[in-house]
Amino acid sequence: MPDWSYHPMFRPWLTRLPGNSGREFIHKGMSMIANIPGGTYFIEFLGHMAPSEKLTKNLFGFEFRSPIGLSGIIDPQLSGIQAFPHLGFGFIEIGPITSLPSLPDAATFISPKDSALVLPEKTESIGLEDTISRLKKLRKHQHPLLIRLGELEAATEKLANSGNIFVIGLELIESKLELACLKQILGNKPVLIAIKHNQTAESLPKLKALSTLASGIVIDEAVFLEKGKRKVPLKQKDEMLDALTLLKNEIDLPLITSGGILEPSDGLALLTGGAELICLTGGYVDTGPGLPKRIHEALLDTRQKAIKEVPGWIWFWLFGLFILLGGTIALFFSLTKVILFYDEAFMQMSRLELMALNPNLYKFMSHDRMTLAGTMISGGFIYMQLARHGIRYGIHWAKRAFIIAAIVGFLGILLFIGFGYFDWLHGLFWLILLPLYIVGYRKTSLAHQPPTSKNRTNHCFWKKAVYGQLMFVMLGFSFVLGGAVISSIGATDVFVDTDLQYICMTPGQMNELNEKLIPVIAHDRAGFGSALLSVGLLVLMLGLWGFHEGASWMWRTFLFGGIPAFTTGILTHLYIGYIDFIHLLPAYFALAMYVAGLWLSKDFFMKEYEKSA
Repeated sequence: MPDWSYHPMFRPWLTRLPGNSGREFIHKGMSMIANIPGGTYFIEFLGHMAPSEKLTKNLFGFEFRSPIGLSGIIDPQLSGIQAFPHLGFGFIEIGPITSLPSLPDAATFISPKDSALVLPEKTESIGLEDTISRLKKLRKHQHPLLIRLGELEAATEKLANSGNIFVIGLELIESKLELACLKQILGNKPVLIAIKHNQTAESLPKLKALSTLASGIVIDEAVFLEKGKRKVPLKQKDEMLDALTLLKNEIDLPLITSGGILEPSDGLALLTGGAELICLTGGYVDTGPGLPKRIHEALLDTRQKAIKEVPGWIWFWLFGLFILLGGTIALFFSLTKVILFYDEAFMQMSRLELMALNPNLYKFMSHDRMTLAGTMISGGFIYMQLARHGIRYGIHWAKRAFIIAAIVGFLGILLFIGFGYFDWLHGLFWLILLPLYIVGYRKTSLAHQPPTSKNRTNHCFWKKAVYGQLMFVMLGFSFVLGGAVISSIGATDVFVDTDLQYICMTPGQMNELNEKLIPVIAHDRAGFGSALLSVGLLVLMLGLWGFHEGASWMWRTFLFGGIPAFTTGILTHLYIGYIDFIHLLPAYFALAMYVAGLWLSKDFFMKEYEKSA
């Protein structure tokens, strides 16, 4: 669940559900999606959260794909355990585990007033047996599992086989002998000692004594008891850093922090301050599921060296340029001749004869060709922008979006052939584009750089842009759906009721007029439908993957990429007098989302908050 769906759509009503129902609903829903065939790919498509290989590190004998993990207090029922490994985390913590189940006497929630995660005083746990049972059902995973013990009695040989690394609170260990016995029970797997940051200084002698048997130390966020509940402030970065500095100077063990992170800058500070790994707690719930991804991108931004251009990007740029020029030429003809000489040869009817027989039919054909032209111009411009500002610098999401949309566009030619009318101009255009695409694909094989971001805080620009991102995701999905529907209609009925009302003829009457007329119209509809589907995918993937602070080229891509399609799509109807409100309602709705998306995201793309604040 990316931020663009979490904040505007799900969080407002999930927080209103009684008890922990909202939490369990969303966790179970994500796990259900992750378990269906192709579900994990769908999650990655929506969020693009998988961490870059550049963030991989080895620790305790295990490979962590990311230094960011998720605390067990976020999912005490293990209802989301199937999904969380696919949301950008490098490791998952389970627990605290107790021998017997422990039901909460109150709900867990975020208190905006206190900026804190409020937990019941009694630790929530499903118990040892259920934990082991659920972990056995967990699909083969590539992420290390950290098992946090809520009590020593929970440490068993069965549990030892369920996890990779174990965490135990310092207050539960009385002596080195007890820790040695615990390690033996757990099969001598790595054991980490957990201590709250506000207890670090006073517990330092005991930590030093146990450090010879421990594999590392976990610095937990502070928890305060208040009115029978545990209150955990969301932002505790500064206190965490103080504890990190103290322990780094006193004990030579890997250090991990758990909690205290509310925004990307907090995670960066802890990682650069000495933490090998960081674990998210309440900040993940409050800031949103996109927090790991934002920390990844900020971390990569701090490590970014001089950007090298990827050779061959110009071929993809030319691919887009030819589509733009083709759309411009098509727009010119749609405003002048409309019916070209090969159309006349196929129908054995001149444009003047068609105009004389039914002027509205002629105008209707110009409307289809004009909207196709505008869509091609928009698509060509977006392709050029992706090549110039994304693929040129090796950004892998840009190339992925380019390839997916281009392949769908190429496959659209099959629709043309199916109608029994294939004009030579389309075939020539296809043959020009194909070699440009193939050469560009081969020469940009090195385009596998992960995205970086200047975003560091949860500032107002970011919060507003989350809603802007939702607008563009909805717009892209609407175009994809519209393209699929138009292609489907073109392949079957060809016309909708409002079309026939405007033309003032039935399909049967058109066949009597000229039996080759409908195949030409169907061919145009298929062209527009497939073009809209391809451009819709471009808009959708830009909306899903391209929102990075300060990426002004993205905002310009949305702005100038949308103008041709919307101008031709709406003004064409006014030009020919086809102004049925129901027919144009989807276009009006799309225009509203387009304008709202531009307004909501402008500051995020066009400014850098840290410099302007």
